[in-house]
Amino acid sequence: MDRTEVDTRTRSIIESFNTKGVAITDATTFAGDLEFDSLTVMDFVAAIEDEFDIIISMNQQAEIETYGNLVDAVTAMADSK
Repeated sequence: MDRTEVDTRTRSIIESFNTKGVAITDATTFAGDLEFDSLTVMDFVAAIEDEFDIIISMNQQAEIETYGNLVDAVTAMADSK
């Protein structure tokens, strides 16, 4: 799966979580820009895992700070399946 497809599918998921209407770029941060709290992060991660049939470990989650980091990580995980 290429990065463009992962980006498109991830953008469709993030829409319902983006309550502030923030413009999503690779540099968008989940905690700072989107103001996701821990519960929102868990729900969002679960939606991503379901969409791509992957598991994002807690260690991986800690390293993913931006939207671009997430798309890159999901692309790599989807490719390794």
